[in-house]
Amino acid sequence: MEQTNELEKYILEHIDEEDVVLQELERETFLKVLRPRMLSGHAQGTILTMISQMVRPNRILEIGTYTGYSAICLAKGLAEGGLLHTIEINDELETMARTYFEKAGIQDQVCQHIGDACAIIPQLDEQFELVFIDGDKREYGSYFDLVIDRVPSGGILIADNILWSGKVVEAVDEKDEQTLGILAFNQKIKDDPRVSQTILPFRDGLMLIRKK
Repeated sequence: MEQTNELEKYILEHIDEEDVVLQELERETFLKVLRPRMLSGHAQGTILTMISQMVRPNRILEIGTYTGYSAICLAKGLAEGGLLHTIEINDELETMARTYFEKAGIQDQVCQHIGDACAIIPQLDEQFELVFIDGDKREYGSYFDLVIDRVPSGGILIADNILWSGKVVEAVDEKDEQTLGILAFNQKIKDDPRVSQTILPFRDGLMLIRKK
């Protein structure tokens, strides 16, 4: 564990510094919001920013806004005039996320949606070059089905938490719908000939999916 902590410290010392708005957002999230571990955080945030900057998307879809940390990171790679749609089911987090979008100066680049992503996605008349899936783990497969035809060839999808604290390689309780959802999603992507994929074993696991 000491070695892990030392490595994490080393990584944080050798990546881009966390900007002040994200630092403030992380502190407030840990002070005021339940399950702050859901926050992407500095290291994962730099990965999201780097991928977005490589893709330079005109449109991004994020499923699971939480307090807005990952949206701010993703928006840093938007093409000029680009727009990020972000969906969150918990309406109590809407104001906090909006406040930090304004502090980050991206309020005109973000369209917030509150409600069930499975109901909202079909209403979005957009193509998305970049999609970040970080919502209800039981619905990952449904999210993928709803967005894959809206992603152009070469588009990228990122799915968070696909190692699910190591539960994907443990005996699964048949009542554990979250773990079952992650397992089903991982296999679904593996079996889908329309995409190629790899897994970054970082934090809780990121799956990078590219539409062929």
